Amino acid sequence: MNKVIIIDDEAAGRSLIREYLADYPKYIPLGEANNGVDAVRLCNEYEPDLIFLDVQMPGLNGFEVLTRLAAIPRVIFSTAYDQYALEAFDVHAVDYLLKPYTKERFSRAMEKLNLERGPNTIAPLAESLLAGPGTYPARILVNKGRKLIPLATADIIWVEADGDYARLHCTEATYHSNYGISAIEEKLDPATFLRVHRSHIVNLSAVREAHRYARSYDLIMRNGDAVRVSRGYVDRVRDLTF
Repeated sequence: MNKVIIIDDEAAGRSLIREYLADYPKYIPLGEANNGVDAVRLCNEYEPDLIFLDVQMPGLNGFEVLTRLAAIPRVIFSTAYDQYALEAFDVHAVDYLLKPYTKERFSRAMEKLNLERGPNTIAPLAESLLAGPGTYPARILVNKGRKLIPLATADIIWVEADGDYARLHCTEATYHSNYGISAIEEKLDPATFLRVHRSHIVNLSAVREAHRYARSYDLIMRNGDAVRVSRGYVDRVRDLTF
């Protein structure tokens, strides 16, 4: 069973989605919202697998709703305003329904759910909204099971390369990222996060102490982990020594 929330400020729009969705018994509507504030409350309460999300709504628009969710589900946008179509596709929604749409068009959107890779495809949108233009994000999105959850970057203690991916060692848990360590380095504020090894990035505010050796350091983090500084990066640590 896939849990569904229908979000549209028009009753006719919500009714049409319910009608068309009746042909898909694996998708069960659990609630509806006619504004952005109620949409956030319902999504955080029920943690749906799929949401039908109107773009233009009172309170919060559809894109603002996504920035306030505890976990990012799969998204099919719908709206009468076609100027949002390109933006919606650019952020990798499952699909985009331009009102008024037919049952056949709705069916094509539902078929894409079997091809779409899951919640990770919405990450570029949500991360850009969480960050704001021209800034490093105070929160990022990380994998937790099949969902994405927001994580405060201040809670990241250090980052460890894991092949083509990475592990984020955090205050409460360790999370796996689909990004490689170099991509993560570009996302994090260099005033706070320092690359100290080809496989390690540390949060400078989480360093408890440093053990100095002839040609390297071990950084002891606030969770007790010892992170090695490699020879190629040792000058970065020395530059911080007064």
